[in-house]
Amino acid sequence: MPEHRNNIRIPAREKRLQPHSTNAIVVSLPSKGDKGHSERVTKTAYLSLGSNVGDRLENLRSAIAALQNQGKISAVSSIYETEPVEYTDQSWFLNCAVELETELSPHQLMQEILRFEHGMGRVRSQPKGPRTIDIDILLFGDEQVDRGGLTIPHAAMHQRRFVLEPLAEIAPDALHPVLRKTVSQLKEKLHSDQSVRRLTEQ
Repeated sequence: MPEHRNNIRIPAREKRLQPHSTNAIVVSLPSKGDKGHSERVTKTAYLSLGSNVGDRLENLRSAIAALQNQGKISAVSSIYETEPVEYTDQSWFLNCAVELETELSPHQLMQEILRFEHGMGRVRSQPKGPRTIDIDILLFGDEQVDRGGLTIPHAAMHQRRFVLEPLAEIAPDALHPVLRKTVSQLKEKLHSDQSVRRLTEQ
């Protein structure tokens, strides 16, 4: 069951996701006039965030705040409550997608993500099991990576409604460099019957 409807705020310049219910995440986004660091950013990564342990909304808020230290967040999707897949004997998740502009390499970004997940107390005792926070790199520009335990594009992203629904909100035209289909096209072809419901709107 979803938590009590509370707004989550990250201070600074803000772009508000207007609540469909009363859940909302407010994140700091770069303004058009920003110079300096933004001129050095050359890569765009798309990430999937999820949580089903503890205060799920607060966990997503903390993850988004941490990601801002790795670059600039350009977009955040609505928040979705999603049915668990594969290992189904667990609580439902809250999920969202994030667009991050970063100077880090894919492996550098993954190392920062793993460090943050560990700091939030994630324990990998059950494959696909409950987790305080889960952050996956879905796409990293047009790069293809399959080494050092990292696969980009994410190997299962095209099969997961909890990934494609939020990602299609913020990047419908992003191209999967292996399947050569856009995120919107992948979502349209998805046959998954996983239950996904939006809790907030952009």
